[in-house]
Amino acid sequence: MTVHIGCAAGFAGDRHDASPPVIAALARHDGPKYLMFEVLAERTLALAQKDRLADPSRGYSPYLDPYLRLALAPALAAGVRIVSNMGAANPLAAGHQVRALAAELGLAPPRVAVVLGDDLLQEMTEAEIRAASTMEGIALGPRPLVAANAYLGARPIAEALATGADIVLVGRSTDSALALGPLVHEFGWGEQDWDRLAAGTIAGHLLECGAQVTGAYFADPGFKDVPDLARVGFPIAEVAADGTMVITKPRGTGGCVTRATVTEQLLYEMHDPAAYLTADCTADITALHLAEDGPDRVRVTDVRGHPAPQTLKATVSVEDGWHAEAELSYAGPNALARARLAGGVLVERLAIRGHNQRPRVEVIGAGSVLTGGHAVDAPADGDYRLRAAMQAETREVVEVLADEMLTLYCSGPAGGGGWRRHVTAQIATASILVPRERVEPNVRVEVLE
Repeated sequence: MTVHIGCAAGFAGDRHDASPPVIAALARHDGPKYLMFEVLAERTLALAQKDRLADPSRGYSPYLDPYLRLALAPALAAGVRIVSNMGAANPLAAGHQVRALAAELGLAPPRVAVVLGDDLLQEMTEAEIRAASTMEGIALGPRPLVAANAYLGARPIAEALATGADIVLVGRSTDSALALGPLVHEFGWGEQDWDRLAAGTIAGHLLECGAQVTGAYFADPGFKDVPDLARVGFPIAEVAADGTMVITKPRGTGGCVTRATVTEQLLYEMHDPAAYLTADCTADITALHLAEDGPDRVRVTDVRGHPAPQTLKATVSVEDGWHAEAELSYAGPNALARARLAGGVLVERLAIRGHNQRPRVEVIGAGSVLTGGHAVDAPADGDYRLRAAMQAETREVVEVLADEMLTLYCSGPAGGGGWRRHVTAQIATASILVPRERVEPNVRVEVLE
């Protein structure tokens, strides 16, 4: 038996129309078929937590409707089961929304299972969470705690699929679990079947970023040319019971699948190729072998696995004040000098108004990304954009930055145009490690039918 798993989203905001070609390709195969949408980075989970706090009926991915509006009917018709972390900060609400969307589309009610239990605030005290060591991100400090979510593994997803669910929605899980969960369910891989669990983890790792593995992120014109990126095909993994797999894409779509594209995605976000730590196992790709298996087909073998770590990673979100940014364009003769003069005026105006926090000021187009805004060799005449940003504890403080940028229209050097501003409340995140036993016994599956 071969399990076919496609991916139709690799991040929140990925192409909404990627699923139809993938579903059509999956439908041509016999046997188990799955479609995953991976949309939940640390940043998007923090934003989802903000939505949930503002409205308890929200907090799931804002892209759930546009993704599933195209995918739901053809997937259900073809027997393709959907697995996604679009549950974000509120998987149960996401499940209800899927059923509401199905009713709107005139479909029979799908069986939806949601995985709960990643919310650490239900299992640990705030003091315990704050006492955990920070492995990456900011120091938590005294800032108000918004949320804490542990990365769940594949077992709860397999349990959810065992209920017969057409659609499984999770909140915070490892990205690779969206593929490994179906493989554990279909093949019955045991909790200590480390090599196969590692192979399934790598299958999920190759799929999780969508078109990155089919040439999109790989593309670099003149150096790594990739055909027809506007119609890039999203990836499909064909996985056998022994964990060997082929990575491919739908026929007739753009992009490419080669040993090079697969290699790039293999190494993406992998700190140690000999010890890729996940909730389900430790994967080792140091002996992994890639082989061309025909056009746009790469076979992956020889993944090795070791026991999973005793701790689980968790994302902690805290309030982080307010952030403002504002921009203004300058073009034409001597535009660079005028843009820099405007930036200087802005900084001085903030000082006059009693602000002792210096903003970040840069001239986009003058090498600001590489030099921090201090490039000296850009041409004087051109098209430049002044950008300023500031973060502070209160909205009132950062609003002054946006207001002062606007005054530059007529109280600054000539030619400023295209003003914009954006003021937002901020949530910062950190990653901590928590004992596995504090999380796993509390994971549960609820079925909506």
